[in-house]
Amino acid sequence: MNLPNDIDSLRERVQKILDPIVSAVDKGTKAEKDFLFTASRTDAGRGLPSYYLVYFLFVDLLGYKNLGQFEKVAWSVPIDYNGTAYLLEHRKMGMGLFAADKEKQEGECQEIVKKIKKAAKAAQPYFEWIANEAAKQSKLNVLNHSLRLHDRYSFLESEHKKKLEEAISRKDERIKTQHSENSWSVRMPYYELKRESEWLALSAIDAFYSFTEHVFIHAAILKGHLLTGEDVANLADKDWASKFKACLDVQENSVKPHYDKLVAIKRQIRNYMAHGAFGKNGEAFQIHSGAGAVPLLMPHQKGSSRFSMQSGTEFQEEEAISAIEEFMRFYWESNDFPEVMYIKSTLPSILTYASDATYKNAMASTEDMESFVDYLIGVHDRAGDMDW
Repeated sequence: MNLPNDIDSLRERVQKILDPIVSAVDKGTKAEKDFLFTASRTDAGRGLPSYYLVYFLFVDLLGYKNLGQFEKVAWSVPIDYNGTAYLLEHRKMGMGLFAADKEKQEGECQEIVKKIKKAAKAAQPYFEWIANEAAKQSKLNVLNHSLRLHDRYSFLESEHKKKLEEAISRKDERIKTQHSENSWSVRMPYYELKRESEWLALSAIDAFYSFTEHVFIHAAILKGHLLTGEDVANLADKDWASKFKACLDVQENSVKPHYDKLVAIKRQIRNYMAHGAFGKNGEAFQIHSGAGAVPLLMPHQKGSSRFSMQSGTEFQEEEAISAIEEFMRFYWESNDFPEVMYIKSTLPSILTYASDATYKNAMASTEDMESFVDYLIGVHDRAGDMDW
C-alpha cells in the first residue's frame, strides 16, 4: 500500500470492517440526558487497542468528531452502533468504551470492541505511515530512562565493591575439609570472591556504558544537536564515542582525559563482553611457533591491524572502575552541567523545544534550567491528572 496516495481506499476498507459503527455526531444519534457525564465504563472496553491507536483510527483516519477535553478526560469520540450511542474515551483511568446501561449493553460492547480491534489491524499501514512521517519532524518526545539505567550501574558497582572488600578481608583464610583419614583439601575463599568481584566489575562497566549512551543522546537533544526523530535514531545507531562527542567537547582540557580513558576501557573491556569474550586482553588466538604457543592479540577489533603479538591492551577492573567514578563525579554528580539537571528529572526530551530554542534558553545556566524543570514538572503533573 502506497500512502498517502491509497489513503481513501484504506479508509473505505476500515469503515467497511467497522460497519455498522458510525459517528454519532454525523448521524445525529439521540442519547439520554447527561449521557456524556453518566455513561459507565464497560468490561468489554478493557480489551480495546491502545488509546492512541483508537484515536488515530477514528479521529485522524476516519474523521469522527472529537468532543475535546473535559475534567479527567483527554478526548471523547461518540459512536453509534445500531442506533445506540456509545463513547470512546481516554480518561485518567485509561482507554474505555462507555455505555448508558453497561449491564444490558455488554453484549453489543463486545461486538464493538471486536470490530475495532479488527479495524485497527487493517489500519496498521496507516499507523506505520504516521510514525515514519512523525520521525522526520520534531513533534516528538524521547523517553528518559536515565535514572533506571543509573540505578542498575550503581547497584552493580556497589555489589562489586562489597564482594572485593569481603575478598580482601578473607585473604588469609584457609578452609580445611577432611575427606578421609589420610585425605583432605584446603580452600581459599579469597580467590573465589575475587573472581566474583571481577564478574560484578565487568557487569558494572557494561551498565555504565549503557547508561551514558542513553544520557548522551538526551544531552545532545538539550544542546540542540538533534532536532528530529531521524536525528535521534541516527545517533542511536552510532558508537559510544560519537555519542560522547555529541554531548561534550573532547578538545576541552577538562574533558579529553576522561574521554581517552573511557574510550580505551570501552574498547578493551566492553567490546570483550560484547564480542564473544575472546579474552579480556584481546588474546583471541595462539600462534603455533618454535617458541611455543604465542598469544595472537585482537586489540583493535577492526581495521588492517586487527592482530598483534604486542601487549599493551591489558587492563585492571579496578582501574577501569576508578576512571568511571572520576567521570561520574566530573559530569553526573557535579552541578556544572544544566542538561544533567534536566535529565535527572526523568522528564522526556521534547524535540519541539530543541528546535524552537526553548532548551537553548534553559541551558543558559543551572538556575535557568532549575526553574524550567520545575515549570515543566508542573505541566506534566497536570497533564497526567488530566486537569485541563
